[in-house]
Amino acid sequence: MQAAARRIPGMKREQVFGGVKTKAVGGDLTSVKCAGKWLHLGISVDAISGLSLAIDELGAEDAQTLLEWMEPIAASVGAEILVTDDADALKTVADELGLEHQVCESHVKRNTQDLINELCQKVVQDEDGSLKACGADPRQAEADLLRLGELIVSRKPEEVKEIQEMHQRYIKAAPPRKGERASLAYRLRRLFGDRCKLWSRLTGYRTWNESHDDHEHLDGTNNACERAIGWWVKERYRSMRGYKVPANALRVSRLIAWCGNFLDQGGANLATLIA
Repeated sequence: MQAAARRIPGMKREQVFGGVKTKAVGGDLTSVKCAGKWLHLGISVDAISGLSLAIDELGAEDAQTLLEWMEPIAASVGAEILVTDDADALKTVADELGLEHQVCESHVKRNTQDLINELCQKVVQDEDGSLKACGADPRQAEADLLRLGELIVSRKPEEVKEIQEMHQRYIKAAPPRKGERASLAYRLRRLFGDRCKLWSRLTGYRTWNESHDDHEHLDGTNNACERAIGWWVKERYRSMRGYKVPANALRVSRLIAWCGNFLDQGGANLATLIA
């Protein structure tokens, strides 16, 4: 198996499996245990078809490492948009490569709703007095949070103006001093401000779909990457309960992913790898 895996097309840094071309590339990170230590892997996919593009070992998960990993992949496939989770490092990668960026709406939706549920219980009573201190109405704050919950579901590009108006209502909330906890009002300021900055990345798939053919449709999630991780990396890893050699962990994942790309094409021709 290891010998066959070494021959998989696309093992060179500037190549991807099968020479796939796509305007939308998805990227995500995962880890497997290898000889008692965690091995970091980066997996990239065609965000439209779900085909795997590459699986690579990563020495770290910082922005520079991810940029060096993703740059040749994006160039090889001719990518125009990068689809990822909400990690800041991946936002930097998209910006540095000059790509449009779609952040997984599922991640942001869940995180936003959790914050709304937590904060709604606090703002009505203005428990620390910070809303009154910055001139904000607790009842308006509750209404703003509930409205944000609706907007995070509808996710229309033009709705950013409404979120900007909400953000301005808490703009006078003072940031915490060193060693202090953030006030309730400042947490609202941060929440609405963050969603304002994130909105174009969160709704990018809508404008993308309007300007591209149906066969280039994006669903606004990073599910293609998550499926690839679950099917091609984690499933075999779970049954083995870890690897002993890092190179083998990488090769096995690559081999399974490469074979998976041929599931709808009558199966992979393994003879090309073992001849």
